[in-house]
Amino acid sequence: MKNTAMTRSSKNVKWPKVRFGDVVRLSKARSQDPLGDGFDRYVGLEHLEPGDLRIRSWGNVVDGVTFTSVFQPGQVLFGKRRAYQRKVAVADFVGVCSGDIYVLEAKDTQVILPELLPFICQTDAFFDHAVGTSAGSLSPRTNWTSLADFEFALPPLEEQKRLVILFEAIAVVEEELRTTEHEVDRLQKAAMQDLLDADLKKWEKRPIGEAFKVTTGGTPSRSNATFWNGDVPWVKTGEVNYYVIQSTEEHITAEGLKGSAAKLCPPGSVLVALYGQGPTRGRVGMLGIQAAVNQACAAIYPNPDFDPWFVFYYLSGKYLSLRAMAQGAAQPNLNLAMIKAFDIPVPPLEEQQSAVASIDAIAKAKAEILQRREQTAEIKRKLREETIGNVIY
Repeated sequence: MKNTAMTRSSKNVKWPKVRFGDVVRLSKARSQDPLGDGFDRYVGLEHLEPGDLRIRSWGNVVDGVTFTSVFQPGQVLFGKRRAYQRKVAVADFVGVCSGDIYVLEAKDTQVILPELLPFICQTDAFFDHAVGTSAGSLSPRTNWTSLADFEFALPPLEEQKRLVILFEAIAVVEEELRTTEHEVDRLQKAAMQDLLDADLKKWEKRPIGEAFKVTTGGTPSRSNATFWNGDVPWVKTGEVNYYVIQSTEEHITAEGLKGSAAKLCPPGSVLVALYGQGPTRGRVGMLGIQAAVNQACAAIYPNPDFDPWFVFYYLSGKYLSLRAMAQGAAQPNLNLAMIKAFDIPVPPLEEQQSAVASIDAIAKAKAEILQRREQTAEIKRKLREETIGNVIY
């Protein structure tokens, strides 16, 4: 109820409008010799994460750096290049940063609280202004003169304090969820390693091609319109990315299925990407529906002696091993024969299911944490826009 009341009061009260540049200062502090001046860390745009006010990575000045802009704890770092990436952070250590990062601070703490500044910089209105005033095609940049002209309604100090308390409380929850997620990630990796250690348990191994029906698909002719936009889901390798495929970007017709090498694969089939752009080769997915696949996918059909999730998790953990088998100079590829020859352990079905249950439980916990993080981020966004953001317009 308190949050609702605060939001309503924010909407009903008319606060004085100010220019960003009248209450915020662009720091001009510089160091021409960061190493000699005793700086240990530097921050580039690559170290700032969109939507995350904490700086979680940095570079070491001793490794060499050309950056000269100095920042202090409590100052706000705003990425002026490609502002649409929404990179804003609050420094919690001393360092130097890229010239593509503005170092901002409150001019008068009796007018605007330094703790409120980063949340103002995160509002949609501020980012819209920054993006709208950016120039350049490949690497658009905004400039301080334009940012300084941004206008918003500034609440009185007491209201600022209440808002800061609210946002900081949400930040604590976000950090706790992030920490919990990292712990779950650790448990998930340990569970996956237990599964991969099946190699050491002296279970029987069999080539995939002996234990399963394995096939590839095909692509109907693009020049034949009757082959496309039908009712048959058709999977491309870009859609094979460690999740259950319940829908596809493209569909083919029954005629397209008959007139090509495409084949219908049953639900529960485990897919392996044979080739594709960048990291695609070797990725694993699973069909949650009956679907056709293209020629760049190997489809491992279900076998009643195997839990399909055991196959999915095992091959997911063998990503690097699968990629290492690829052949070809310009673009190394896997082929169907390689997948068929790849060994898979054959533990009793009960042991497969036990391993899968452990991984599933952790995956479920991780999904719940991710959902809570998304919900918390959405609450923060709504509060920011309905309090600070609302009075900006």
